[in-house]
Amino acid sequence: MPPQNIEEMSIFPRISLKPEVTDYLRSVFLNKEVLAAVGHQEAECRFQKLLTCLSHPPSHTCVRASTHLAPLEEIRHKLGEELNKQMCSSSAEEVSVQILPHPRIPDVLLLPVDGPRPVKQLSSEVVVGAQCGSAVLRGAHVFVPGIVASPKYMKAGDAVSVLSDLEGRCTRGATSFQGNRVFVGNGVAQIDRSSIFCTAEPAKGIGVRMVEPLYQSPSFDGVLPNMAFLQNLPSVVVGHVLGPRPGERILDMCAAPGGKTCHIAALMRDQGEVVALERIRNKIDRIRQNAQMLHLRSIKVYCFNSTRAVSSSPTQGAEGPPFPPESFDRVLLDAPCSGLGQRPIMSCTWSLREICSYQPLQRKLFHAAVRLLKRGGVLVYSTCTVTLAENEEQIAWALETFPCLTLQPQEPHIGAQGMLGAGLSPKQLRLLQRFSPELSWDQTGTADPPLPCRADVDTIGFFIAKFLKN
Repeated sequence: MPPQNIEEMSIFPRISLKPEVTDYLRSVFLNKEVLAAVGHQEAECRFQKLLTCLSHPPSHTCVRASTHLAPLEEIRHKLGEELNKQMCSSSAEEVSVQILPHPRIPDVLLLPVDGPRPVKQLSSEVVVGAQCGSAVLRGAHVFVPGIVASPKYMKAGDAVSVLSDLEGRCTRGATSFQGNRVFVGNGVAQIDRSSIFCTAEPAKGIGVRMVEPLYQSPSFDGVLPNMAFLQNLPSVVVGHVLGPRPGERILDMCAAPGGKTCHIAALMRDQGEVVALERIRNKIDRIRQNAQMLHLRSIKVYCFNSTRAVSSSPTQGAEGPPFPPESFDRVLLDAPCSGLGQRPIMSCTWSLREICSYQPLQRKLFHAAVRLLKRGGVLVYSTCTVTLAENEEQIAWALETFPCLTLQPQEPHIGAQGMLGAGLSPKQLRLLQRFSPELSWDQTGTADPPLPCRADVDTIGFFIAKFLKN
């Protein structure tokens, strides 16, 4: 498919990046190894597809079921009942939500997303921030803090269109905005304008209840919170690739908001110890809340910078960081990254310098991870970005820097192999797992193949590597 046709089939424009970032990413996806393998036209087409598909939500919602608390079929049945009630209460028609188990991942349920739908834009407009707009495209209602502008006389009960401010240029409290924005659906205001912008205390709760979203997906707000956990499919795959076993001691180095931490504890049947480190204090409570909600007692959470988690004395670390070397059976390094794989993300205002600043931090964390891992232990490295520098180049560096590490097969392996460009061998690339939605993304083909097959490829951009420490 020629690159120019990709824009024509898309409901949204491709992701908006600074020119220097676009040029950088093009150089990544059109590197010498890729060009030699697929040619310039195919490489350019893949790059254009990447920029376009990132601005669209995946074709499914992924739910991680708490199978440590109940069987998958029981959770599936309860979830179906709850979501059917929700859909029927917001629609005059009788609606049945389709929920499918993933064929290879035993704790995943998949729900198809219906969209883009033919929704007519209204004259009355509410403008929300880009992050809020992205959440709406994944099934959320509009919460009050996300509202940036609204009609001058908006009252609760008014029908409004919701538009996302792509570049963050709308002035808070404005009554109109003509800048770069996109339509994400229609809803009903739940609150007066004066209660949003004219109060001393910031308002909370739902500001606009979506009734005609451009992409129809169930809202999970308050739905079986201890049974059904919203999580992107590659993030669930990470826990299974790590392969935790009951009785082990496992470290999650960059744990917030705690989804992967809780998954690890659940896979261990809550037997053993999962140490979760997070350096930002206000994120610690979120991890603890998730663990409590999912009835997981094996998780210990510490506010600590993981780059300094290794002690020089073996007598330290009994009650928490820093830990003696070789303290853990398995280590998950879900590294801070540029996040250029998240979906939908319509705009990124970061500079190239900001994007490139993550590689040194990731390497510091890698050094700590290797020291904290026992011999014979497993280290999993993952990111939610698409750059070579944060993914395959880090693996090439790690293999050269740490002779004790060897790449291992991953199970399940449902993504693509690693990307060419970092000098890794074909065998090494096959051992890596890169979720590359641009390789198969086609907005016109959402009805075929079946959902479980689409779900494995139409994901966020993500990367996983698994090592054994010899």
